[in-house]
Amino acid sequence: MKNIPLAELMRPKSISEFVGQKHMMGDNSPFRLMIEDGKLHSMIFWGPPGVGKTTLALLISSVSNREFFTLSAVSAGVKDVRSVIDKASECEKSPILFIDEIHRFSKSQQDSLLNAVETGKIILIGATTENPSFEVITPLLSRTQVYVLEPLSKDDLLEIINRTVKVLADYFDIKIVFKEIEALLRISGGDARKLINAIEIISDAVSKTDGEVAIDNEKTKKIIQQRIVTYDKKGETHYDVISAFIKSIRGSDPNAAVYWLARMIVGGEDPLFIARRMLILASEDIGNANPTALVIANNCFDAVNKVGYPECRIILSQTAIYLACSPKSNASYMAINEAMRMVEKQGDLPVPLHLRNAPTKLMSELGYGNDYKYAHDYNQNFVTQEFLPDQISNTVFYNPGKNKRENDLRNYLKTLWKDKYGY
Repeated sequence: MKNIPLAELMRPKSISEFVGQKHMMGDNSPFRLMIEDGKLHSMIFWGPPGVGKTTLALLISSVSNREFFTLSAVSAGVKDVRSVIDKASECEKSPILFIDEIHRFSKSQQDSLLNAVETGKIILIGATTENPSFEVITPLLSRTQVYVLEPLSKDDLLEIINRTVKVLADYFDIKIVFKEIEALLRISGGDARKLINAIEIISDAVSKTDGEVAIDNEKTKKIIQQRIVTYDKKGETHYDVISAFIKSIRGSDPNAAVYWLARMIVGGEDPLFIARRMLILASEDIGNANPTALVIANNCFDAVNKVGYPECRIILSQTAIYLACSPKSNASYMAINEAMRMVEKQGDLPVPLHLRNAPTKLMSELGYGNDYKYAHDYNQNFVTQEFLPDQISNTVFYNPGKNKRENDLRNYLKTLWKDKYGY
């Protein structure tokens, strides 16, 4: 249909055309003013795929009139970094070096950036889908500002659909009207690039001689499903496959878990990415139903880090099967979420006086620590007393799951607290 991919053609040429990230790009926001003033610093964009990390980096380069160099952490090495730094000396302004998937850079590769970032020889913009606290070395983190990019809203995606349809009509005389968009949104998964690519696939199936073509959910699914989707560790189906993997383990299906694991292994997925996801799942979805799951998942992460491919596939498989076969509970996950909601709602409630330390005479005189009962001084190392602020006394955050181990915990808590928490 065209030589330039539609997703590239759709990249905004000005700040006003950028869609999403209103917390960063809204009128008079500090980030937007920084771009418009051209007073840039090195930064890292952290967010899910297809929310504008690369687009924003290109836009910053354009608005600030700076040379733009780009490297992919998947294929670039220290030599490539040094080559860009050498070229930076020839630029009138400090150029922008954009590194996609910067979390895949090794320590030595990240080290090679430090001096140039420190001296302002380059403006580094890194993009990552992983938490930079874990994946980016501390010295580089301290020299950059991390910006969190949020998932695109439905309104953002709808705006992208409307703009894409307009481009197709204006530039290629292809007239499409989406009567329904639910299927299109599901296919995109909130990824703007996947959304535009899906519309491009649909446009390829539409003839200019058809006039205005109405597309509903059924037509969308039929056209898209004719395209074979392969695993792409760079992002296209990366999150779909890891989602299927995690949901298979959560659903206690070891066979499906191993299949999706194999899809990732054959596709060349970073084994530590897989191990990290299982480590999170062991606490979020299994928790106290089987506390050993967290120990095994943690050991898996360490072992995979030491061994690497191809042998680590065995360790990953063993762990995935163990987690899938384990009893499940999200009680701990729900407890911390509920407690955090309470904190946001109630604010910083005062700590009860009897729970406070009294390191000074004045604090003792004010009653700090008075009436506190030391549990180990009592039978069975327990004594009834209040540990929550008065305003939320008796509030239950932890509801033990319905499994053997947590049923035992429920009975134990009921024995201790009687009717206080309703266990």
